[in-house]
Amino acid sequence: MFERPIRYYYLRFIRLKGEPNELAAGMAFGVFSGMMPILPFQIALAVSLSLLFKGSKITAALGTWVSNPLNWYFLYYYSYKLGAFILRLPEQNAIFSSVMMAIRSGEDAMAIAGKITEAGGFVIPAFLVGGLVMGTAAALPSYFIFLRIFRCIRHWREARKRIRN
Repeated sequence: MFERPIRYYYLRFIRLKGEPNELAAGMAFGVFSGMMPILPFQIALAVSLSLLFKGSKITAALGTWVSNPLNWYFLYYYSYKLGAFILRLPEQNAIFSSVMMAIRSGEDAMAIAGKITEAGGFVIPAFLVGGLVMGTAAALPSYFIFLRIFRCIRHWREARKRIRN
């Protein structure tokens, strides 16, 4: 049932065009953006960073998939907790609890973003600072991991091409 779509996306992935460092940079920008608690704007941020720093726009969009409905709760929870710790803010409050309840109950991404922006004050900086730290911590190793992957794919494709000719 899932074999065909998985194979399709696998083939699309290994056929990506571009230099390995551009593809890896795009993926790192996507992972960075995916860790930021700006749910409806993650792809826009990732593609913008890729345009600015000459990364792959396609892999930037793919990298944001690190954030998905299965892990939103944990990303938002830890980004707030980390940001509140860094900014020396209270770790528990009613606004944070209502945002986490909205995520847990599966509310729409725009509703979650709305709750955070309505909170204003100290909640937004806590989420953003925590997301910035988590995004940086995840993006740096992801660049080197995907650089290696894309280099291996390139060598594999070149070897296959030499064998055919």
